Amino acid sequence: MNLNQITIPSLDVEKATTFYKTLGLKLIVDALPRYVRFECPDGTTTFSIHKVDTLPKDGHRITVYFEDEHLDDLVEQLQQKGIIFTSEPEDKDWLWREAHLKDLDGNPIILYKAGNNRTNPPWRIQD
Repeated sequence: MNLNQITIPSLDVEKATTFYKTLGLKLIVDALPRYVRFECPDGTTTFSIHKVDTLPKDGHRITVYFEDEHLDDLVEQLQQKGIIFTSEPEDKDWLWREAHLKDLDGNPIILYKAGNNRTNPPWRIQD
């Protein structure tokens, strides 16, 4: 089994599409105004957005993580394009470097760099 796709809700899929294109995702399905799907620039995972009338309440949202090997450069490039971060890149205790932001619908996004520590941290359970 392999995780193929994540779908998030949006009140305005058209505006959300512009936002995620700015992050660097490639639009591959355009069924505006109700649905879009993107390919991530690396790998085979897809990411989609669907129209909703109401958003989930805080505490019931999904946090989306996008990994980039050049996190600090990416954050700087996105800031120059007007993307606002709620926290700058910083090293975390779990051996990841993370920067936090929210999309236009308030969905939490974490851009991070974990490298080998994503799937093989020192505390990984051994089979």
